[in-house]
Amino acid sequence: MLTELSRVIDSVVKDKGVDKDEIIKAVEDSVLSAAEKLFRMDDKYNELEVHYNETEGEVELFEFKEVVEELLDPDIEIILDEASELDPDAEIGDMIGVKINPDFTRIAIQNAKQKVLQKLKEAEGRVIFGEFIDRKGDLVGGIVRRVERKNVIVDIGRTEAVLPKEQQVPREYYKPKERIRAILLDIVEAKKGPQLILSRSSNDFVRKLFITEVPEINEQIVEIKAISRDPGGRTKIAVDSKDPDVDPVGACVGMRGARVQNIIQELRGEKIDIIPWSNDTARYACNALSPAKVNKVIIDESNRAMEVIVDDDQLSLAIGRKGQNVRLASQLTDCKIDIKTESEVKKEQQEVIALMMSLPKVGEVSANLLYNEGFRSLEDIAFADPEQLLRMSSLDELEEIEKIQTAARIALKNKLKQMTVEDLEAETEEVQEEIKEEDKVETEPAEKEEDKVEAEPTEKEEGKVEAEPAEKEEDKVEAESTEKEEEKNNNEEG
Repeated sequence: MLTELSRVIDSVVKDKGVDKDEIIKAVEDSVLSAAEKLFRMDDKYNELEVHYNETEGEVELFEFKEVVEELLDPDIEIILDEASELDPDAEIGDMIGVKINPDFTRIAIQNAKQKVLQKLKEAEGRVIFGEFIDRKGDLVGGIVRRVERKNVIVDIGRTEAVLPKEQQVPREYYKPKERIRAILLDIVEAKKGPQLILSRSSNDFVRKLFITEVPEINEQIVEIKAISRDPGGRTKIAVDSKDPDVDPVGACVGMRGARVQNIIQELRGEKIDIIPWSNDTARYACNALSPAKVNKVIIDESNRAMEVIVDDDQLSLAIGRKGQNVRLASQLTDCKIDIKTESEVKKEQQEVIALMMSLPKVGEVSANLLYNEGFRSLEDIAFADPEQLLRMSSLDELEEIEKIQTAARIALKNKLKQMTVEDLEAETEEVQEEIKEEDKVETEPAEKEEDKVEAEPTEKEEGKVEAEPAEKEEDKVEAESTEKEEEKNNNEEG
């Protein structure tokens, strides 16, 4: 028999996807709880039991009574003849269930209804969690329903998902009934059930759009190597092909730009730079900085940094608006990029060479050689390995190198004496900030090596130069010059 209750149960099973047995159990538990609260006020409270009769399509409530030969209390007892009608196998002393139809109060009915709805919601939450847990990271489409506290509520079919403020693209506005796509970022367990978190600002959102639009990427012929993104502004994506006959950039762009235009439309006008990936770090950096033209790249592999030299008219193009181009290129290559113009490099080279030539025994040739090998300051010379300096310069004796390093240390000492406390603190803070930035980029082994190499220079820059070794070497130089003068005077007197 198809009753109203059975139709509701079948409808919930079809719409919510909840198992029918869970719904029936929720209804039975709610009716039993309401009945127990109703009969608990009675001193002659008996055991109750609830069953859903699928044939009749109704919930049946049973009260258990003891089978007796002589009826003394009809509230808790039943005679054998009546019990035999309900159960032919009933015997004296058995407990038999008798169907009852109590009159529930309005409050009891409302409480039972709320309990059923709560259990259905919990069951639906488990179904949704099981359905979407394996779809984390996939593209989902939905319709904007409303905006609550800057969070966009999106109807994705079976349930509603949330697009938080921090996962939205700046300057994007969402209207009710507007259809949008986003990536399923996470599923969070909450008191009201699982909450689905969407994102449109994630790099993976762009990755999934390319996988959807470009068959070569979906078939793993073309591979996305790296993505850097300024949501709402520009995206840089590096691609590589496993098939030499397939152009990775052309495959992503499509005929007449059809494929990439579909992605740009989905991103609401966000610019996309598709560049070829390369094993050569210098070439890869040049591609990442496009459309600027790069003249030279100097790579520091230990510090994951590089110095890029461009023409003067390419500087603004390489840096980009508010540093966007160089920032995205740095994220794409995973390296710290410092951009300089040819005129800046030339001026810096002249200043450094002039500074080195002020040291004894250092001529123009030696200064140029040291500069080309990466020596850019007095600190680099003062605390470098003497044998390394000897190999890189045009000098022949180690004693000459030691004199150069002594002179460099004395010059550093004089420089520190001339500096004010404020200047010294400012320079110390700059050095510490540079060290922190390098620590973020470097791996753990690289950090350990850097700590060993930079420990001495950092201490010197912070004004912790040891005075005694420098003073002794200075006294030694003065003593030698005094002895030479005395010998010269003795020769003249002779």
